[in-house]
Amino acid sequence: MLSKSCRYGIRAVIYLASRPVSEGKTGIKKISSELDLPAPFLAKILQQLAKQKILSSTKGPNGGFSILKDSRKVTLFDIVRTIDGNDIFTDCVMHNGSCQNVEKEKKQCPLHDDYSKTRTNLITLFSNTTIYDLVTRVNNSELVNI
Repeated sequence: MLSKSCRYGIRAVIYLASRPVSEGKTGIKKISSELDLPAPFLAKILQQLAKQKILSSTKGPNGGFSILKDSRKVTLFDIVRTIDGNDIFTDCVMHNGSCQNVEKEKKQCPLHDDYSKTRTNLITLFSNTTIYDLVTRVNNSELVNI
């Protein structure tokens, strides 16, 4: 459902939000090593999040990334929209384009009504789940490995 880029971005933001502020910025090599993700690909994802002011990015030998916004104010919805766009929240599950376009063209998707409910639940879940919530869950679970 979510792209690999989006999943990597969510994992990285959770990782950065869980680090003590006193440690400052974290380099891309450390993030990619800790999360076992490819560094060049991850760097591009994190730059997208920095452009949207979710993360802070500093270049250079002592540079790296840190969470810029309060993790209580950053939602999964923010991250998904930044990396994957709005398609998951607007597009028809079977046809090209949004469900609004499908309805205008009278080509109702056989899954439209069911997926519409799922989409609404997904928007609610992503909008109400903050990075702080996820960091707390990860910290309280020995089984979860971001």
